[in-house]
Order: sequence, then C-alpha cells, then structure tokens
Amino acid sequence: MDTDFFKELERFTLLVRKRVSTAYSGGRKSMRFGHGISPVGYREYRKGDDFKLVDWKVYGRTEKLFIREHEEERSLVVHILLDSSASMSYGGKYAYASRLAAGFAYLATMENEKYTLSRFCHRFYPGEPKRGRRNLISSIAMLDDTLPRGRTNLKLVSELFASQIKTTSLVVLISDLLEDTEDVITSIFRLSRHELVVIQVLSPDEVEMGFGGDVKFVDMESGLSVITRVTEGERADYQTKLTEHNEKIREACDQVGANYFLFQTDRPIFDAFSEMLTRAVVWKT
Repeated sequence: MDTDFFKELERFTLLVRKRVSTAYSGGRKSMRFGHGISPVGYREYRKGDDFKLVDWKVYGRTEKLFIREHEEERSLVVHILLDSSASMSYGGKYAYASRLAAGFAYLATMENEKYTLSRFCHRFYPGEPKRGRRNLISSIAMLDDTLPRGRTNLKLVSELFASQIKTTSLVVLISDLLEDTEDVITSIFRLSRHELVVIQVLSPDEVEMGFGGDVKFVDMESGLSVITRVTEGERADYQTKLTEHNEKIREACDQVGANYFLFQTDRPIFDAFSEMLTRAVVWKT
C-alpha cells in the first residue's frame, strides 16, 4: 500500500460532535465527572467522597468541605468497518477502500487515539482496539494481505456491531453499498447512535456503465452470470436506478445526522480526504 498521502493528512485532526465515553483515558471529554484536568466547578463534600479531592484552600476560607469536580478526559475510539466482500475486488475498490481505512487509522494514531479496524463480508471480523505507529504498520500489512471474498451482509454486521459496542464512538463505514437498499438503510439507522461517517466506494464502470454491445456480467459474490446487450436505453435505466439507490442512502444519512460520501476509485485519495474535511462536521483544521 502506498502511504505517501499520510504526510498530507498531518494538517487534519479528528473532531466529533457527540460526547464520547469509553473506559480509556485520553484526549476526549466525557459527560462523567471525576479525576481529570478540566475543572468545572465545586460541590459540597458528601459521605463516601474521596478525601483527596477536597479543596483545602476553599475549606480555609469557608470552613466547609468542598470537592472540586473535573470533567473526565476520555479517549475517542475510531471504529473502521471495511467491506471485504468479493464485490469489493472489482475495479480496485478494495485497494482504494483500504487506503481510506488506513488514512483514518493514521489520523487516530496521530492524536494517540485508539482505533479498531474490522472487516466484514457475510461474517463480521471485529478488530482489537489499537494505538501507536507500530500497530498501524501491522494494520496496513493486514489490509494488504486480505483477499476480498464472500457475500455482503451489512444488516447482520451492523446488528453485531451494535450489540458489542455500547459506548458512543466515531464509526467509519467503507463499502460499495451494493446491497438491497432497505438493508443498507436499516444498517445506517442501527449505527446512528454513534458519530457515523458512511463512505461509498464505486468504480467508474459501475457509475457510468461503461460497456456496450453484447456483454456477459458475472456476480462476483454469487457466481451467477447473465448475457445481455447493453443499449443506450439500458445504460440510462441502470444509471437512474443506481442514482435512486444512492440518493435513498444519502437521505437516510441526512435523517440520522451521518456524513455520506461517494468516491470513485479514480479519485486521488488525498482529494477524497480533502472533500471530507470541507463537508463533514467531524473534521477541523
């Protein structure tokens, strides 16, 4: 994998709107109070409070016991869900999607945040939370060694993910999303309790139907094939249906407050990140 674009990503940083709460100490604020570095106020001492938290300077002035409360700093866990089904092997989609996934992992690493890199097809292969450049290198090697295979079952994957991950996180879903429209929408709603970024990756041929005449199409996931003649009318009909499919996905993302992006594999990878920076509220410079 060519990772030269990592250098260009150093100008970016991850930012989420929703407050996150995890079990790790890090650079994100949670809604819980306790030990931390950001004082938010005082309250009177209550039986059972840690005596070490008493502010003795305030006691010296008031002769009353007060606890200084802090907003706990918590880590943001970036969950990257990467489609590795057989259809992703067409037109360089998996290679492109892998670079997007690696870019998000790199951004998390830059901020010393944890990330998980999970692959899915008809099954879910959850990744372990990782942090640091050494783990990033191993993650990139894993991406390079993965051979896309199997059918896609995003509905099942989103259900499993939702049952396993209870804390609000940043979730980045990367897929061609070429499944039943309602299944994709259901999955988006299921993941929407998190800060969600949905990235659809398609090849130019899939967007434009760049074929003509008699063509044999083979489903890369089922192996089924069909021979047909691609006319201008059929091409227009295909593009209309694909546009309707994608627009319904976009509308679902808008409805739940997720960020949706569609990238073709001939788009320079850094341009893709630049667009996300410009449009998505999960980024800042």
